[in-house]
Amino acid sequence: MKKLIYLFSLALFFSSCEDFLDTENLTKKNTSNFPETVTDAEQMLTAIYNTLSTASANPQDTYFYAASLASDDQFGGGGENDKLMQALDLLMNYNNSMLENYWSVRYQGIFRANTAIETLDNCSGWESDDQRNQFMGEAYFLRAFFYFEMASYFGQVPLVVTTEPLNLPKAEPAELYAQIASDLKNAIELMPDYSYTSVESGHATKWAAEALMARVYLFYTGFYNESALPLTDGSTVSKSEVVTWLEDCITNSGHTLVGDYRELWAYTNSYTVEDYDLTSEEGLTFAENDANINPESMFAIKYSNFASWSTTIGYSNQYMLHFGLRGGQAYSNTFPFGQGWGAGPVNPTLWEDWEAAEPTDMRREASIIDLPNELPNYSKGGWNDFVQETDYWQKKYCPVTAYKSDGSLASSYSVLMYGTEDNMQLDNVKDLVLIRLADVYLMHSELTETSTYMNMVRERAGLDDVSYSLENLRNERRWELAFEGTRWNDIRRWGIAADVLQAQIGVDCYFKGNPDVTKAFGGGYAARYEATEGGFFPIPENQISLSDGVLEQNPGWGTGAGAEYTGWN
Repeated sequence: MKKLIYLFSLALFFSSCEDFLDTENLTKKNTSNFPETVTDAEQMLTAIYNTLSTASANPQDTYFYAASLASDDQFGGGGENDKLMQALDLLMNYNNSMLENYWSVRYQGIFRANTAIETLDNCSGWESDDQRNQFMGEAYFLRAFFYFEMASYFGQVPLVVTTEPLNLPKAEPAELYAQIASDLKNAIELMPDYSYTSVESGHATKWAAEALMARVYLFYTGFYNESALPLTDGSTVSKSEVVTWLEDCITNSGHTLVGDYRELWAYTNSYTVEDYDLTSEEGLTFAENDANINPESMFAIKYSNFASWSTTIGYSNQYMLHFGLRGGQAYSNTFPFGQGWGAGPVNPTLWEDWEAAEPTDMRREASIIDLPNELPNYSKGGWNDFVQETDYWQKKYCPVTAYKSDGSLASSYSVLMYGTEDNMQLDNVKDLVLIRLADVYLMHSELTETSTYMNMVRERAGLDDVSYSLENLRNERRWELAFEGTRWNDIRRWGIAADVLQAQIGVDCYFKGNPDVTKAFGGGYAARYEATEGGFFPIPENQISLSDGVLEQNPGWGTGAGAEYTGWN
């Protein structure tokens, strides 16, 4: 019987100035006539990338979102009814299938990647072997990326590497990571060693694969206390191989650090930069101005000005909406920062630790809003329902406003730059950068126990060089990569998660605008981390039911496990 392939929402934009792809009706395509051409291959690859946008439409259940809130540097936040935000922070359950959408979308992406890997060689008309190899390498990269997020989030998940319908149990960690590493090795060996500027913006490159291999290696060997990363053929990836790949990436990718750390973040956009005290008269240029390609960004989810309330809501950066200051007041009170749903209030401990360790580090003020001092007119409480609010907020993925010609404030600079609708829920277009070069530099220092590249990161921030130590490296990653989704796996692989998470209890915060302190739920952060055997989240109960019991729930999430979160008060 022929398997039908339904490809939809193929018009994913990788930069705001690109045209729609071919919209030929593909609903009647099947494995006897698809794919056959390079155009088919392009559509098939686009369909894989489109699942990144699909997940962005519901960011609350994604890995990046959970990793941000579950880390020690951000709380859950949101309103009293936003219990999922708080549950993710507390490692607790809000409903039996709270992560259902993410699970389904990631396996949709995996299926599409499997289809591409199985069928790309059916296509004819390639411009060159390099073109074919680039396409195939991207499919391998994306499958590895999807599985690494799943393995980080859930621990053990079914390993599906074929399009055949199978009902599989959870794979062992070694089996999962062997597949991830093998896919990345294939991607590295297949994709041409062109400068990143030669590859379509938003697509994976050999360099991104080398960087992700290092991230996977560090997590697997650290969290599981292993000396090497397994491959499916029984061999392994060694530390020295990972270092060689990173050095290849650093030397040959064409990626560079942006000149000023602040230029990575949207408040330096051309419509806002001179109206913001932190950035005015500094000669700064946002790395993504007018759809420019950020030279430091190695892999990112791209967004566009074509978002709508239909299935294309994921074309806008919904993370920025969720991570925006909780609304309910004039934009003038929060300028240059816009508003949203209030997820991820910054733990005051981060501000204090950073100031004590590096009092002159410009990145602290570039990354965190000190609300009482920087926004003195800011009004606490949101819509009189704000939970876990603090005096600090992150700037990296907070909406950024801009003045219109009539003196009023647009909800986002993108209204002026790209002509987006002036709507706080649809107009955020900043890339969600998932891997950047500074992270590669820091991974190289950690793996080689040398300070050369770590000090290059520090020098950009105007800081003196330091010698290598694990403590210095840990601090540098915490400061440089704050709020970028890496901290959660870092504290887990370093074996410090239970201690630093537990320290979140008793921290000053606000509830409905009134002084409060953070509390222990489910026995406390450390207890929940230990009960979940390292911070793995629950498999959606619907998926367990659909598997007829082949899938088993993760530890710490069963009946009587103290996992249910019912609300802040």
